[in-house]
Amino acid sequence: MPRRRRIFQRPLGKRRYRTLFVIATEGDRTEPQYFGMFNTAETFVHVECLRSRHESTPAQVLTRMKNYIQDKGLKPGDEAWLVVDKDQWSDEQLAELHQWSTTKGGYGLAVSNPKFEYWLLLHFEDGDGISSPQDCMRRLSRHLPGYDKGRLAVARISPGIASAVERARRKDTPACLDWPRAVGTTVYRLVEKLC
Repeated sequence: MPRRRRIFQRPLGKRRYRTLFVIATEGDRTEPQYFGMFNTAETFVHVECLRSRHESTPAQVLTRMKNYIQDKGLKPGDEAWLVVDKDQWSDEQLAELHQWSTTKGGYGLAVSNPKFEYWLLLHFEDGDGISSPQDCMRRLSRHLPGYDKGRLAVARISPGIASAVERARRKDTPACLDWPRAVGTTVYRLVEKLC
């Protein structure tokens, strides 16, 4: 007797679109590794980092983002973020990024002062009393011995995401409208949207 063929049907329903977050970063290694950890099957976001390739001035970060949007576009609801450090950049250079971030809904700017590693430090402690970029690196190395920009220990960092968001939000009082002039970070605003 011949076997009856089974008919498989896919369940009907709507598959939710994964919101795309395009992030142009100043850094070429640490930031893409950090934001890449939000690309999991359980999330409703997809992060695409536009790496610097040694073109890390604020103007180059902005140009990279503009080129991406022009070439590939964004769907409604997708977001485009610029992530840079305060470092040695002038207020005029950062003002250009801030101005762009206010031109359209879904655009954003996240700045860490003095550097992105300050945001990482907040995953472990309050980050009070940071006096220089070198001090920030020393303190981070206490929590991540052998810290290397090329190999970020995301498994050690990810448990502290909620704490980092809370610490950064608490320090951002009153909320800065553009970027932190003193030690601080607005990266938490982006990370809140990714979680």
